Amino acid sequence: MSMEVNDRQVIIRRADRPGDMGWMVMAHGELYNQQFRWDVEFEALVARIVAGFATKHSAAEVAWIAEVDGERAGCVMLAAGDRAGMAKLRVLLVTPAARGLGAGTRLVEEALAFARVAGYECVTLWTTANLASARRIYQHFGFSLTDETPYTAFGHDLVSQTWTLLLRDPPE
Repeated sequence: MSMEVNDRQVIIRRADRPGDMGWMVMAHGELYNQQFRWDVEFEALVARIVAGFATKHSAAEVAWIAEVDGERAGCVMLAAGDRAGMAKLRVLLVTPAARGLGAGTRLVEEALAFARVAGYECVTLWTTANLASARRIYQHFGFSLTDETPYTAFGHDLVSQTWTLLLRDPPE
């Protein structure tokens, strides 16, 4: 899926090329350290998530890359959740140079469209309260805050958040 924004070409594609998974880990580690001074504990968490997906995922789980002018600039993945009918939105990221081009919104839109086709009833995600831009995207799509807890991780005191979007009513 391609779109021109301010003379820049934004493409959302499946994350199925060599280097895509490694880029997800590297980009998260570098960007979160630069922006929030998060330590390597966060990069290790992302590495575990990405490695788990890369080594064992079903046809109902997909990852996407956003490219801007042919360069990787964002990512997201949709993975099976902890119970039947639940999916998890994971590792959403858009590089600073690509922000404002709609890549984050398009990545989430692609993941949610896939979740609906795959038959998921709801999508959850975990984030931290300081990630305001991502939160605006989640709210745009109708996610609701379902849990919020203070905790310490990645070298900082943070607020853990779980957001949930019902795609359809669960069976009775």
